Amino acid sequence: MCGRYASSRGPEDLAATFEVEQWEPEETLAPDYNVAPTKEVYAVLDRALKDADDPRPVRQLRRLRWGLVPSWAKTPEGGARMINARAETVHEKPAYRRAFATRRCILPADGYYEWVTGKDERDLEVEGKKKRPRKQPYFVLPADGSVFAMAGLYEFWRDRTLPDDHPQAWWVTCSVITTEAESGPLAVAPAEGPYTLSDIHPRMPLMLTPDRWDDWLDPSRTDPDSVRELLTAPPPGLMRAYPVSTAVSNVRNNGPELLKELEGPEEGTLF
Repeated sequence: MCGRYASSRGPEDLAATFEVEQWEPEETLAPDYNVAPTKEVYAVLDRALKDADDPRPVRQLRRLRWGLVPSWAKTPEGGARMINARAETVHEKPAYRRAFATRRCILPADGYYEWVTGKDERDLEVEGKKKRPRKQPYFVLPADGSVFAMAGLYEFWRDRTLPDDHPQAWWVTCSVITTEAESGPLAVAPAEGPYTLSDIHPRMPLMLTPDRWDDWLDPSRTDPDSVRELLTAPPPGLMRAYPVSTAVSNVRNNGPELLKELEGPEEGTLF
């Protein structure tokens, strides 16, 4: 899954990386080292500009709210629970299938956080024989330091309780697509493990390599089977993971110190 990530790159950097043609300086977000559901995040998408004479899709950098609200939802309250869409079923789920066909985006990140508990401890926890252990967070990122381009979807929702000219009348929300975590060895693994992404968690965000960015963002690519071809996992061995402070577990904490690599798991946590 993806429940928390870091996004510290500025709009100029992202615009250059993704060849963005349009972004508004007033939509600049501060670096966020603890992105949590319902926060505003950067998204890269191809869409015609509003009120423009040219219908050509334009690559844009936009601010979206993380937690997808389907267009048919009566209220936005369920958005916080719809932060992830499974790659295996995204094409058929009512909440996601329309966006999957025509409203796809890339959610750029430095990397994502995931919390791990040792297998024996997990088994005891599932069986109800042990108190919930204190879990060790890990930061997962591309080993070469490049941007982590997460496959995403976006959707529009109209708040019918507000007039058309109200700035909050339209919500634009998004979701991260997840897939099975890689079971092959990490490019760089912590000395004390874990040694694969699946050791940390069975799911991970679907990372798009640059050769798939244009096809993924292309709004004219609407055939579900054609789009599903883009959901395959990237080549193995591109990622690294390292332990970070349990301070990231508190969403109120935010700063570059959250990304500091620890020599090993914190005392009292479990791998």
